[in-house]
Amino acid sequence: MKISEIKQALAELEAVNFRLPTGEYLPAHFHVTEVGLVSKHFIDCGGVERRETVANFQLWEAGDYDHRLAPLKFLHILDLSQRILGTEDLDIEVEYQQATIGKFGLTREGNDFVLTAKQTACLAQDACGIPAAQQFALPQLQMASCTPGGGCC
Repeated sequence: MKISEIKQALAELEAVNFRLPTGEYLPAHFHVTEVGLVSKHFIDCGGVERRETVANFQLWEAGDYDHRLAPLKFLHILDLSQRILGTEDLDIEVEYQQATIGKFGLTREGNDFVLTAKQTACLAQDACGIPAAQQFALPQLQMASCTPGGGCC
C-alpha cells in the first residue's frame, strides 16, 4: 500500500482497524507512535548496489484503553509527516511489537488495514550460486519435513 492509498482509505472510513496476518485484530487502543522515512543503501550478494526507501509506521499498544485513533487524526499525523516523507508516493512498511519488532507490508481489505507478512529473498539469484532446485520459499520449508540426505538442510 502506498501513502496516497492509505490517505484515500482514511478519508472514507469511520474507524481505523489493523489486522495481523493471522486474522487477529490489534487492540482498538493502539497508537501510531512514529511515521518516518526509512532508507536502506546496501550491496546484495551478487555485488549490486541497491537503495530502498519506504514510509514506516510504528504501531504500539499501551494500557491506555480509552484511546482510539480516529481516521481524521491519522490523516492529520500523515499530513504533519509530509515534512519528513516528502511528496513521493512511497510504499508503507509497518512495525509492530510482538515477541520482537515485526516488519509488515500493508494492504486494505474492506474496512480493515491488514498487516502482511514480509520475507527475505536473494536479490541476486543468478549470481548467488545456489541451484534453483535448492531454493525454497519460507512456507515450503515450514511445511516440509527434513530427513537426513533429503537435501533440505
